[in-house]
Amino acid sequence: MSEPLPVASIISVDDHLIEPPDLFEGRMPSYLVDRAPRIVEFEDGRQAWVYEDQLFANVGLNAVVGRPKEEWSMEPARFEEMRPGCFDIAERVKDMDAGGIWASVCFPSLIAGFCGAVFSRSKDPELGLACLRAWNDWHLEAWAGSAPDRIIPLQLAWLADPEIAADDVRRNAERGFKAVSFAEIPAQLGFPSIHRKHWAPFLQACEETGTVLCLHTGSSGWAPIPSPDPPFEVFPTLFPASSLVAATDWLWSGVCTRYPDLKIAWSEGGIGWVVMLADRADYVLDHSASGKESTRWKGDLRPSEVLARNFWFCTIDDPGSVDGVLAKIGPDHVMVESDYPHADSTWPTTLDAFRSNFGHLPDDVVRKIAYENAASLFRHPLPPEARATAAA
Repeated sequence: MSEPLPVASIISVDDHLIEPPDLFEGRMPSYLVDRAPRIVEFEDGRQAWVYEDQLFANVGLNAVVGRPKEEWSMEPARFEEMRPGCFDIAERVKDMDAGGIWASVCFPSLIAGFCGAVFSRSKDPELGLACLRAWNDWHLEAWAGSAPDRIIPLQLAWLADPEIAADDVRRNAERGFKAVSFAEIPAQLGFPSIHRKHWAPFLQACEETGTVLCLHTGSSGWAPIPSPDPPFEVFPTLFPASSLVAATDWLWSGVCTRYPDLKIAWSEGGIGWVVMLADRADYVLDHSASGKESTRWKGDLRPSEVLARNFWFCTIDDPGSVDGVLAKIGPDHVMVESDYPHADSTWPTTLDAFRSNFGHLPDDVVRKIAYENAASLFRHPLPPEARATAAA
């Protein structure tokens, strides 16, 4: 019989929400109300968001929790076909309780894109910015605001202008936002790369306010797909490769040496690649790194040390990688996710999955990975069980 798990819940740093049909109601300037995203019904029974004459369907695999696998598909899903916890905060909290999830970071879905890119690339920038701010208002007021102990407020950044994005980050930090979803590879969305100083105002604002920069796999619409005609399974299999590529770009960009207190959290990319990147980046620094002054590595820390200082990593199921990653970067920067309500989700057996991956570790390390690291990073209350233990 296995030893009892020393935790009764986790903080999941990567879950998702499905935007409800009324999200934009009462949150748009009056002269833009008629152009806000809206749900439309089709004669064949389909539902979809319409925005700037584009359709954004709720893909079935984005909201499959609670349904038999034989019913999973890529076909568009109607709201009544989804589990209510996908878009109803009261029902989400019930599902969190059922899955052993104390608190959650919830990323958006297709109408916004994982980092708000749909709005940031709007044909009408004024409309796009209004939609993005309406999304943020809804998230803070209706989603996180309805369950402040259970939802960690996550905002979307205005990618089209780093000065506006910086102003929003500072204002939103005062309102209670703890994190911002940003593009893992901005250049893939048509914006300047992170190697340019273009993003300095935004990154400085994140560092000054302690706002966590959350980089979700797929947020830039790019994946390292090797063939033009792969089966669907290739895409989710390569999620970790996407994070490896993006993290390498961020590491060598020098962002973290210019902003040493910047906190970057990787979402849905796993942890199996972390040791390889740490070892390889250090080796490259000592061997094949450029000798040009303009591109030379800056700072006293080695790349692996910057990786372990500025980056936090998120795992859903990496049983073969756990011990190596902890040995390389320590236990303070590893967190977990449930990925509710996607097809990858461990819900409702999230605690069982956590036990399988981490149950062999010392109790203090288990607690760090389960919730202490996330609570510290996002400045969020610990689960009641942890507070009760501390008070005893």
